[in-house]
Amino acid sequence: MNLQVKGRNIAITDALRVYVDEKLTKLGKNLNSASTMEVELFVEKNPSIADNQVAEVTIFTKGPVLRAKEASADMYASIDLVADKLSRQVKKYRGKLVSHNAHVRGSIPPDAIMPLPEEAEEQEEGPEIVKLKSFDIKPMSAEEAALQLELIGHDFFVFRNSETNDTSVIYRRRDGNYGLIEPK
Repeated sequence: MNLQVKGRNIAITDALRVYVDEKLTKLGKNLNSASTMEVELFVEKNPSIADNQVAEVTIFTKGPVLRAKEASADMYASIDLVADKLSRQVKKYRGKLVSHNAHVRGSIPPDAIMPLPEEAEEQEEGPEIVKLKSFDIKPMSAEEAALQLELIGHDFFVFRNSETNDTSVIYRRRDGNYGLIEPK
């Protein structure tokens, strides 16, 4: 990975360059070697801005451009914050890349996916399934399903349509009427 460190209103010292290299090259291990990372460190001159030490990183990959910007009162803290933010973006990007490749090629074995080093330490921050509910789907008409929907007081109801024998969903619309979702 090609790493470029630039400074604006700040002199880039060797210690700062080594710290940036140490924090951000970890991300490069999870990206293509042809990727380019541009790091711009600068100090805001406006005295009313308390968090004036800014770190901005742009990673050019074969796919999307990953970009993050963080500010704090200390440049090293800004670099830490931007590295954490980019780490999450890289995880998300790799996850989409792996799922896309699995979709394109069929299915890939789980041992073929190299886990990210941080994955063992923390779970994905996205939504998680907190409740599982199973029930028997009984054949009924859409009108009966609407009546069941009213009885249980939910916003939607899953049922097997007795006319088509397909699984369908009836839901309450914002205008008070009902909508029906049927598979093709």
